Parts: sequence; C-alpha cells; structure tokens
Amino acid sequence: MKKVKQKPAEGAQPKPRRKFDPVFKEETVAMWQKSGKTGSQISAELGISEGRLYEWKRKYAPVSPASKAQQENELAALRRENAILREQRDILKKTLGIISEPPKDGSNGSTT
Repeated sequence: MKKVKQKPAEGAQPKPRRKFDPVFKEETVAMWQKSGKTGSQISAELGISEGRLYEWKRKYAPVSPASKAQQENELAALRRENAILREQRDILKKTLGIISEPPKDGSNGSTT
C-alpha cells in the first residue's frame, strides 16, 4: 500500500521545521543514557521522533571505555600485522635483488 500525504486543512499553518543545536543533542543523549528510560519515553517527553533520537545517540553518545579498549586492542593487532607485512616485503625485495644480479664470474650464464 502506498502512503498518501494528506494536505493540511484549509487555513491551517504547516508546522515549522524545528532545528536543534549540537549542544542540545548531546545533552539529550546524556540525559537519556543516565535516566534509564526507553527511547520512546524520552522522545515522547521531548516531542521528537524516536528515530531522530537514535540518530543523535549514534552521533553524539560518548565512546564507552569497553569499546575504547577494544579499539586499542584492534589497533595494536593491526600494527603487529603491519610490521610482519613490512618484514615480508623487505625479504621479497632482497630476494628479487639477489635473483636479478648478474653472475659475478663475468659469464652470461650460459654453460657453453
């Protein structure tokens, strides 16, 4: 089924679009996280959509210490992997240099 937009009644003014500054958004998310209430309760109290509230949470919620530790562990693992890959690259470069060197005895490599 297709949703049909309904026109406002004649003479009715359309609702002006509300704009919220970043400070308000951050404070709302912080209040929500401290309150223990559900997103639907907070959105109803503030008169905003629940989807918008979850969008703000994704953008403005502070990073939890658990996820920060996880990020640090992942970064350390990536650095270890990067060091191993650099060593492998250097070994391959040296090997290629040895293989492509001309023979030291002055011959062109043929046995005739």
